[in-house]
Amino acid sequence: MSPGYRATMVTDRFRTLLSAAPVIDGHNDLAWEMRGRVRYDLDRLDVGVDQSGSGLHTDLVRLRAGGVGAQFWSAYVSVRLTGDAAVVATLEQIDFVHRLVERYPDLLALARDAEEIEAARASGRIAALIGIEGGHSIDGSLETLRLMFDRGARYLTLTHRLNTEWADSATDVPGVGGLAPFGYEVVRECNRLGMLVDLSHVAMSTMEAVLDVSSAPAFFSHSSARALCDHPRNVPDSVLERVAVSSGIVMVTFVPGFLRDDCREWMAEQGAFEATVEAPDDSPQWRDELAAWVRDHPRPPCTVADVADHVEHVREVAGLDCVGLGSDFDGVAATPDGLADVAGYPNLLAELSGRGWSDADLAKLTWHNAMRVIRETARYADPVAERTAA
Repeated sequence: MSPGYRATMVTDRFRTLLSAAPVIDGHNDLAWEMRGRVRYDLDRLDVGVDQSGSGLHTDLVRLRAGGVGAQFWSAYVSVRLTGDAAVVATLEQIDFVHRLVERYPDLLALARDAEEIEAARASGRIAALIGIEGGHSIDGSLETLRLMFDRGARYLTLTHRLNTEWADSATDVPGVGGLAPFGYEVVRECNRLGMLVDLSHVAMSTMEAVLDVSSAPAFFSHSSARALCDHPRNVPDSVLERVAVSSGIVMVTFVPGFLRDDCREWMAEQGAFEATVEAPDDSPQWRDELAAWVRDHPRPPCTVADVADHVEHVREVAGLDCVGLGSDFDGVAATPDGLADVAGYPNLLAELSGRGWSDADLAKLTWHNAMRVIRETARYADPVAERTAA
């Protein structure tokens, strides 16, 4: 059976399930790709049509084919940008999501809460949500955090690849031992706003500190299980147990380097190469040099079954109610076989179904778990903060 034929069979089988419980994906980097490729110009790169030949993982045609009903678009900026430059670039990323929705109003609807997500689904559109990927984007300012919330951002990833002055990253030398005093203020302000505190990218000490202070459910937008792949970006079992206690969610990512240890080593080599590239990492030259490196250094084997292994591990340790999907499409140089792009989610459902997952189980994975966490987080918001943001 050819891969194309298998995908067609899978899509037919799961059409009914995904109609009732479409995928809520926790992380997609299309906005950064559009910045680097065409400086956000949707006339030059129209994602309303199939862009399979362009190298993009994402367009609206394939999102529908994959059964996606809600997408957190990442407002990511490189840690090479700091201060005002990081704030401005993040606001540009957020603005792109707004313009994307305005460009395709029949296909997308901006969503800031569970009710707006449900309304988008009822109207046959994909809910567009926004997440800020990296605490450097707020430049140490709660006022900036509130501004970005007002513009629709509904999660803040506390760090990215490097520490901030107030939170430790999983991939940097420990700085403050988890959270500094201002870091606790950020968490409390996110709780007050009803904003998800995203623990992907943070050090284990930061995970623990947030879980100690946050009143809302734990949230990982795109992480996998450390027991299966020993990458510091992944979630250890001790934290998965606390995710269960908080009734939170780990949205399992499709990044090969977070799925298999041989791919982790390959990704480390890729990172070492990237550090030698002098071009800005939002430039065509940077992208071309990385693509050439990947062609010369193909990733080790990695398939949709590896993603399913991590989904099942999170389920085993944290529980069925605490697992979701956070692909990181358009944020990675290579994807697993069977998950080439955003049309591939049904292949993962088929893999899990073959392992005994019922349709009700799969519906929790795709839709219900994430919706519950979004709703529960909003319940902790200060009503005055909600009125101010409206």
